[in-house]
Amino acid sequence: MTRATYVALLDGGKREEAVEISSDAPGRYEVRVGERTWRVDAFQADPVTLSMILDGESRTATLEAVKAGVRVHLRDSVQVLDLLDEPRLPGRGGGTGLGAAGRQTVSAPMPGRVARVLVRPGDEVRAGQALAVVEAMKMENELRSPRDGKVVEVAVAEGQIVEGGAKIAAVE
Repeated sequence: MTRATYVALLDGGKREEAVEISSDAPGRYEVRVGERTWRVDAFQADPVTLSMILDGESRTATLEAVKAGVRVHLRDSVQVLDLLDEPRLPGRGGGTGLGAAGRQTVSAPMPGRVARVLVRPGDEVRAGQALAVVEAMKMENELRSPRDGKVVEVAVAEGQIVEGGAKIAAVE
């Protein structure tokens, strides 16, 4: 089980809340903000989109890097969130997320079959560009580059069966 604790500034910096995120498996989280707790199954559909089941309800969140942190669009609400203790957020360098620097690994969000590999090592790619397509549960999932850069590794072949979390490609 992994667990991380952050301090989040909400409502344009007017309100500060403790955020605790724990995970017992890839893509499965328990998120506690203040006194509220949510169970979340999530995967990053592309560099700016999270697809999730939040307390049994399907939702999609779009993330947008802003100077103050991250603007989260969820249904009709928009929240600017600044996680003070998280150096891997968009625009802060390192780790994963929008505009992240360094080598970024793209992984299968769930078990499936690699339907198409769209890039080769050495290819230049843009953030959000499709790298591969994985079929899972009769749906095709385009796996996209998390950043502009060069494909440095393609770890799968078309037709290959992969587990959830399996490395598909890496971009630097």
